[in-house]
Amino acid sequence: MASAKFQSNLMSLQNNLLNFAYMLTSNRDDAYDLLQDTTLKALDNEEKYTEGTNLKGWLFTIMRNIFINNYRRTSRAATIVDTTDNQYLINLPAEAASETPDGTYTANEITAAINAFSEEYRKPFSMHVAGYKYEEIAEEMGLPLGTVKSRIFSARKRLQERFADYR
Repeated sequence: MASAKFQSNLMSLQNNLLNFAYMLTSNRDDAYDLLQDTTLKALDNEEKYTEGTNLKGWLFTIMRNIFINNYRRTSRAATIVDTTDNQYLINLPAEAASETPDGTYTANEITAAINAFSEEYRKPFSMHVAGYKYEEIAEEMGLPLGTVKSRIFSARKRLQERFADYR
């Protein structure tokens, strides 16, 4: 394809490319940057384009690949490496490092509220919180699946009502 014709076709697709870039980035400025990078890469690699193939598809593929590469690059750059000698806090969850007396009190209060439930509500709710599936709880307790779901829902509602002021 002649350079002038290629550039003309490339410029005629700029609006389509901008819409696609905006869909990928969800940010106007980032979309314009992605459009600019795509246009530049297409112009630099014009000789790799074979006439008769879908130019729009070729350009969209270039844009998608640039977006994915940029996303991976920023994801890797956002990784934090702790190089301190003190490794005491490395494996602690983020909440544990900033635990407050209020948070501990709330956890104790929630545990007490759950323990105050009758056995028919406490056991399925506790099993659900522990990671058991509804079917496993129903089988363990010898109850219909709907009954198990209803009891877990009721236990949640009771907790939400009791701790509504903590939201």
